[in-house]
Amino acid sequence: MALEIRDLHVAVDGKEILKGVSLVVERGATHALMGPNGSGKSTLSYALMGHPKYQITRGDVLLDGTSLLEMTPDLRARQGLFLAMQYPVAVSGVTLYSFLHAATSAVRGYGDQKKSAAPGRRNAHMMPMREFRKEVDEKLDLIKMDSAFLRRYLNEGFSGGEKKRAEILQMALLQPRYAVLDETDSGLDIDALRIVSEGINTLQESLQVGLLVITHYQRILNYIHPDVVHIFVDGRVVKTGDAALVDLLEERGYDWVRQELAAGG
Repeated sequence: MALEIRDLHVAVDGKEILKGVSLVVERGATHALMGPNGSGKSTLSYALMGHPKYQITRGDVLLDGTSLLEMTPDLRARQGLFLAMQYPVAVSGVTLYSFLHAATSAVRGYGDQKKSAAPGRRNAHMMPMREFRKEVDEKLDLIKMDSAFLRRYLNEGFSGGEKKRAEILQMALLQPRYAVLDETDSGLDIDALRIVSEGINTLQESLQVGLLVITHYQRILNYIHPDVVHIFVDGRVVKTGDAALVDLLEERGYDWVRQELAAGG
């Protein structure tokens, strides 16, 4: 049971960005992917989720043994993959509640033809409202988010911390098997970072989610403790180790990694 990335090569507008990425994230494990700006970390996250701009030219991505490459993003989500974006998009006119209701219903199969055709069911393409609202309220308590946010338009006027909490609320409802968190610490103050991290840890423990945490800095890893750390430079994983690598990067930055690569280390 794992998310397997095998020799993944990805190009954007004809330029190769990922140059042979291989790693395995097991269910219930936390992997940190750390690297400098421009190394291709966000490209990896978008390619995994199936963004059409990112062309996979070689390699494969397997989720519990099933290749994702021919699947659209919605099918990847239903298969059990989740992406928390670095910069969540604001959508005017769509409330957070409506978005979460539609996304949760779709991932759980309420749009399936067999479910929709069940006799006597109204709006069978959507999760029953009472059942959904009860679950939303439980998850709001988990991440200490005010229910008033559900009535606001999706991410419109949200602070950085509110956007990231909304992403984790979505993750809590979609219940993925594997989650890619693309710089979830970006734009968060200390209090928001702690609350979001506590929500992530609780979800991982209850759902046994495999986490791939993409970040520049150590600070989120003070709350979400990685089992494995990968250093990512120039479109590939160049070092893998335990949590001691985080402290080394905090102390020395990334220059020593580049120097080792230049020297053939």
